[in-house]
Amino acid sequence: MGIVAGLDSSSDSTRIVVCDADTGAVLRQGYAPHPSSFPEGDPQAWLISLGEAATGGLLEGVQAIGVSAQQHGLLTLDAGGVLIRPALLGNDKRMQPSAADLTDALGGRAAWAEAVGAVPQAAQALAKLRWMARNEPEHAARVAAVLQPHDWLVWQLLGRPARRTTDRGDASGTGFWSAATESWRPDLVELALGRQAVLPDVLAPAEPAGHTPEGLLISAGTGETMAAAFGLGVGPGDAVVSLGASGSVFAVHHSALADSTGTITSFADATGMHLPVVHTLNAVRVLRGTAELLGTDLPGLSELALTSSPGSYGLVLLPYLEGERTPHLPHTAGTLSGLRRESMKPEHLARAAFEGMLCGLTDALDVLRGRGVEVRRVFLLGAAAELPAVQAIAPALFGAQVVVPQPADYAALGAARQAAWSLGVQQGVLSPQQPPLWPAPAGEVFDPVGEDTAVGQAVRQQYATVREQTHPGAFPAA
Repeated sequence: MGIVAGLDSSSDSTRIVVCDADTGAVLRQGYAPHPSSFPEGDPQAWLISLGEAATGGLLEGVQAIGVSAQQHGLLTLDAGGVLIRPALLGNDKRMQPSAADLTDALGGRAAWAEAVGAVPQAAQALAKLRWMARNEPEHAARVAAVLQPHDWLVWQLLGRPARRTTDRGDASGTGFWSAATESWRPDLVELALGRQAVLPDVLAPAEPAGHTPEGLLISAGTGETMAAAFGLGVGPGDAVVSLGASGSVFAVHHSALADSTGTITSFADATGMHLPVVHTLNAVRVLRGTAELLGTDLPGLSELALTSSPGSYGLVLLPYLEGERTPHLPHTAGTLSGLRRESMKPEHLARAAFEGMLCGLTDALDVLRGRGVEVRRVFLLGAAAELPAVQAIAPALFGAQVVVPQPADYAALGAARQAAWSLGVQQGVLSPQQPPLWPAPAGEVFDPVGEDTAVGQAVRQQYATVREQTHPGAFPAA
């Protein structure tokens, strides 16, 4: 088909991969940092970073570009298409009261879950609009249109045409797009902002956003989570566990999931499927805290943990160090249970930290399984996925094959794959229903073997018993 590029504009940098459209082979790569801009961002700096990442003829011969970008940012435009203020970014905590106000305004968590598949959160564009209306009324009064970062970048690449676009994946994170009906909810924009605003057209997965003045095809683009899932090649039966300071678990599913408790956030993906997501507040921060307590680092903690045995001699760590979102325990703290003379050893605490973190993530997986989401294979992402203790313990606790893909710019790869799809449809060699079949990423595969599954179930039962004794009824899904 030709050569395509994937551009990922994250919170801290721009990464570009240039790929063969037929095979997915990476031909060239580019990178440029963004200036520090928390909690607000200068979109012009994203464009400058894009230009720097593409220097040296990186895009020579490219026929199509896909764009991935940080999710949940809000860019507000006036009637002339001019930015009203710097972008509000996804990790801005100032919007938490606004999210709580909006939750009550529609009748509670269940009403929002039914309306859009998600309870209002500070990260969402919805909450940012409410915050602007309450805190910057002079700016709010000028808002004529709203975009997210990927929408804005696509619009810029196309030469700022009259039509502005987005895709269903990024739209599903705004708080005013219904995953069930696949349509905008302008009434919720009005609820947040106090009046209507123009929303971008939502493109189908393989539908192009347009062509640059030079004739380069620009595909629909999407948010980083959706692009990374597409780059990994996950499909039905797959789940992805992301190990950051906090954690997230998402899986590919055929339909949107409305969850009255708000535990599940119902995202759409970049292919026409859905990505139900469950978040935890505590993942690698649990390992780092335990490592500091024991005077070691993460590799040292891993080595120590592997000298213990499953169940950590009865030591159980409930890893709720920052409160917890799954289960909903926002004001709690972590709990260390099972202290006996024989269990009070560094190696047992080290293993309890790994088991506690992974049991917490397995609880999140079980929320999805409890709603009919099939999980046969789990992709583990993040630097901590490389730790031997994680790789040794996770398959038994997850009860599934674990894949640790080699580090790569998966969001940029997903954007490139989308560009190849759109290009192939334009050329008449691909169907709008079937993306290009690029090879699966290289990585290590870990299967539960022998008695691993039974041992994992015993460890989980020990953990669940302590969790229920400490926080009775907090996790009815367990």
